[in-house]
Amino acid sequence: MRRVILLLIVFVLPFPLFAEEPILTRRDGFLLIWESIRRPSEEVNRPKFTDIQEGDEGFQEISYAADRGILDDDGGYFIPEGKLMMDDALLWLMRTRNVADLSDMQKEDLPTMLQKYPIFDYDGDISAFGVSQFQLIELIRTLDTMMMEEVHNVSYYADYFHGKGTAFGETFDMYDITAAHRTMPVNTLVEVTNIENQKKITVRINDRGPYVDGRDMDLSMAAFEKIADHSQGVLRARFKRLGDEELIDVCTNTVRRYQKRITNDVRFHRGIPHSWNVYEKISLGANRWFVVRGVTYPDGSFVRMQDYVGPKDRFHFTPSKEGDYIFKIGTIDGREREFRMEVHGCTTTNDS
Repeated sequence: MRRVILLLIVFVLPFPLFAEEPILTRRDGFLLIWESIRRPSEEVNRPKFTDIQEGDEGFQEISYAADRGILDDDGGYFIPEGKLMMDDALLWLMRTRNVADLSDMQKEDLPTMLQKYPIFDYDGDISAFGVSQFQLIELIRTLDTMMMEEVHNVSYYADYFHGKGTAFGETFDMYDITAAHRTMPVNTLVEVTNIENQKKITVRINDRGPYVDGRDMDLSMAAFEKIADHSQGVLRARFKRLGDEELIDVCTNTVRRYQKRITNDVRFHRGIPHSWNVYEKISLGANRWFVVRGVTYPDGSFVRMQDYVGPKDRFHFTPSKEGDYIFKIGTIDGREREFRMEVHGCTTTNDS
């Protein structure tokens, strides 16, 4: 919540006012960057750094980012309480925004990336600059604004690929609202706006491509036809990256909030959402054993379950009607907690 408030404050108060703010730690700086992209982090098999262990703040996010190459190994040390320097902040920003292939986003590539996205006046050794909280927020805001203002050439793919596998193991369906992008992570939701008619569509990235020079995204035929006539072939569009589908409600394009703790020691990996869509599946897992005692449905009926779930297992639930659901969940030592979830129908359409 503290970081959310600060992100709001920066739009009201002028940036120079905070020039003397203290330098961020590397941990706090990275977590601020990570939260801003609304991308989930998954558990990793082993710690990636020797100086940040399970139970430490940011362990899962930092370990996951290192596993994906967003953070460099640096000899097995992250130095979480060290000062955040400008070269690392800029590199992490560029990598989390997928501005290029990961192999083309090394520290020696920063001058090239800053030529394309001049968010910091590069002159000499930027590793000598420490970064304050408000400076980092300004960098995040500036880069995201630049990327949203870019104009891209967007095409579509259809019959020839229909029924074939995507780069992420799905079966491509040209009638689904999906898209292919070279670098954005799978399941990223992107709002695509046709700049000629201002029609919009929110698509989910589920494939890699396009592989034609000068084109930046391939929409499924169904997605393309929501915002243009398919005979047009190619349209010019702007992208607004919304976040991962698990963290964004595709019906409203709003950020989802989750209830994460059963107790202080037993925590969900994601959690039970405060609000959800009917017929959309929930998968619950935690760092330790928990038990689903039962679920109260919107009509007041209670279904007893006693479903024990281990650290590597998942409990799946799909709401079939609108209204309030109450999950009674406990730990194996007898403590219990109730979680309320409001389920609504998806009434928002993607085309405009």
